[in-house]
Amino acid sequence: MPREQGTSSAPRGEGASFHFDIDFAEGGGKAENFPFSLWTKLLRRVVAEEAGALLSRSPGQGGLALREAIAAHLLRFRGLAVAPEQIVVGAGTEYLYGLLVQFFGRSRRFCVENPGYGRIQRIYESCGAQCLLAGLDDAGVVPGELVRQGAEIVHISPSHHYPTGLIMPISRRYELLGWAAKDAGRFIIEDDYDSEFRLTGRPIPTLMGIDATGCVLYMNTFSKSLTPTIRISYLVLPERLVAPFREKLGFYSCTVSNFEQYTLARFLAEGHFERHIHRMRTLYRRRRETILTLLKHAPFADRIDIQEQGSGLHFLVRFRAAGETAAIERKLAAAGIRMRPLAACYMAEANETPRLPEELQGVFVLDYSSVGEAQMRDAVARIGRALYEEE
Repeated sequence: MPREQGTSSAPRGEGASFHFDIDFAEGGGKAENFPFSLWTKLLRRVVAEEAGALLSRSPGQGGLALREAIAAHLLRFRGLAVAPEQIVVGAGTEYLYGLLVQFFGRSRRFCVENPGYGRIQRIYESCGAQCLLAGLDDAGVVPGELVRQGAEIVHISPSHHYPTGLIMPISRRYELLGWAAKDAGRFIIEDDYDSEFRLTGRPIPTLMGIDATGCVLYMNTFSKSLTPTIRISYLVLPERLVAPFREKLGFYSCTVSNFEQYTLARFLAEGHFERHIHRMRTLYRRRRETILTLLKHAPFADRIDIQEQGSGLHFLVRFRAAGETAAIERKLAAAGIRMRPLAACYMAEANETPRLPEELQGVFVLDYSSVGEAQMRDAVARIGRALYEEE
């Protein structure tokens, strides 16, 4: 998801290029936030103490040390009790999506949230799977939509939906589990991509944690919490799928190097990851409070609506009386600000045009994770000048 900042092609429909020095569209780790010295120290210890293991072939599901460390982390942080044998480690979630298509079969009907992170649909389709789109209501994916489309496998992010920020209530979670339980061939892929960054309220239990029938597969990544360049993600299989997965795909080699696996295993097991997350939560909580305070006290505060759930690293903002969405995007770009329209997150079936609700006009996704507090005051001032000051 993260992209480099700098000169970029213009917003849709424009031929010029813009220079973005404030990026509210793409999150990404900053060098000053990554624990380089600690990571290097752990890597040196691994090289000194695990030389033989480093040069050995890693099991297809990932090294046991890392899978044990992930299992312990999930129990402490998410209350999810799983065995290392249920965990599959891979070089990024995109690789794991492809494995799931191979495991379930290209004839199965996959389904993703709409609006959502469009790359998921594209990856499933590029792997040869049929990918359906399920609409949302205020509680998340609508089970009736899944039934209507004949979906068999649905990919959702119930703890913090991208891009709306929606948190799925417990009643809808049980509805989806009920949908899956009615057919042994139905499964739910729970994408918990930024659950570490719930900034207010109590942690939300995982869908897998309340699943009694073994129909939920859990996914998460360290790319969001550490840095996008560490391509380590993992999949947790329900117990009943462990043996079939090994039988069908056990011949694969793990796609993550042993150097990174053993270093991350120590980073987790020695408590460094939890301390890092605590520091980053403090940083992001400050950034969130800063940008929200600036927006709520801006001269144009009465002409915007903010929708945020206190979870994840983005929220929605509607710019009222500022023109059409495309015009707003161009004005912000001209001011050096990149921000993604919510409308851009709506997908369409093949050969169709996305059907966009009228209420999306002027709604943008504001990801504040890569914008420092020192930049935020200037960013809000630029937004005001670009959208609301008289020419």
